[in-house]
Amino acid sequence: MFAPRTKERCSRIRKINTRDFHIATRTTSRDINRRIALNLIREHQPISRADLARRMNMTRGVVSILVQELIAQGVIFEGATGEAARGRKPTFLHIRTRDRLAIAVDVRFSKTYLMLCDFSGRQLALEAHDTIFGVPEFIRDLSVRIRRMLKTHNARATCEGIGVVIPGMVDQRTGLILNAPALGWRSVDIRDKLAVATGLPVQIENSGRACTLAQLWLVRGEATGPNSFLFISVSDGVGVGMVVNGELVRGHDDIAGEFGHMPLSLDGPRCMCGSSGCWEAYISNLATLSRYFGWNLSKLNPNSLRDAEHTSFTVSDLVVRARGGDAKAIAAIQATARFLGLGLGTIVNIANPDCIFMDGEITTAWDLIEGTVRQALSERALTESAARTPLRISLAHESPRLRGAAALIAAPSFAAPRVA
Repeated sequence: MFAPRTKERCSRIRKINTRDFHIATRTTSRDINRRIALNLIREHQPISRADLARRMNMTRGVVSILVQELIAQGVIFEGATGEAARGRKPTFLHIRTRDRLAIAVDVRFSKTYLMLCDFSGRQLALEAHDTIFGVPEFIRDLSVRIRRMLKTHNARATCEGIGVVIPGMVDQRTGLILNAPALGWRSVDIRDKLAVATGLPVQIENSGRACTLAQLWLVRGEATGPNSFLFISVSDGVGVGMVVNGELVRGHDDIAGEFGHMPLSLDGPRCMCGSSGCWEAYISNLATLSRYFGWNLSKLNPNSLRDAEHTSFTVSDLVVRARGGDAKAIAAIQATARFLGLGLGTIVNIANPDCIFMDGEITTAWDLIEGTVRQALSERALTESAARTPLRISLAHESPRLRGAAALIAAPSFAAPRVA
């Protein structure tokens, strides 16, 4: 007899892509088990071999072989010895991160941030400069800054690559930037040219997706975290990354998750993408500041937009004024909060995630705007359950974009081998 087709059984069905697959070999199961062990060590370090064997439901002897292979590969190491009531004292296992380094680059409309970090995302150096929009000049300047940072910190030998995140769409097969409206870049090659200029491998990704990677790979306790979620980064623009069943969604043409450009109103303010009424044009930093200062976004040309973004007054300053009782500042951030909630309601109806993570300067006022955001979300959500979708704020010091850029280099070590 066939087993009943329960919801749980059906939700686990995945069609094999017969045009893009890897055949299982004799070593496939061992590779998978080794990668499972690596991820368990990452999530529960420090961990003993015995505890790892219990978590994997395997004999200690088999697990010891996997551990020795991971040590030989240089991805884990043995640390301190623990106490034991009787028998051999356990030796704890750790992921090797401190001498495995990456350069993380976060390119924004206003600033470009450059961070040297280890594979755990721990910051070793950080600098920022005004973004350069000419592509040859951008590559030349950035490569000089990267080489200088590596030399200053004597990190050239231990740096394993450069992760770059940009506010735009990226073809993952070629590394080509398909369209970054805020930067004015279309069909631009940054990845390969920067690799040649620095002599290091380069990975490039959309900023919203990079934030989801940071959440997936660099936040402790992922095993108990949500399996399907969105990460929304509100800054110069709006970046959105979407994870379904633990996998980052890219879409057929690598543009899945571009919710920042869904229209709230066809007659709304002009967005930097050239369309009118995009969600981004209502909730970005520039949109929030425009409400406060009375700027008309639809009448600003690209040069004046850049001048406005480079103003010394920021959304963080606006939040300070709102906390101080400035009525105009309060009105500006509350208006942004309402539009933020309306967009979230639409996203919840489309994607129905377990939860939504958010970061950005406007979220530093979460205690002031949460009620407005949730009320607007509930107005758009189609069910009461959807209206209660958890909203979690990522703290500013966590730097999810930069940590996501670092994850572009670190995460492949932990990713599941793909079979069929």
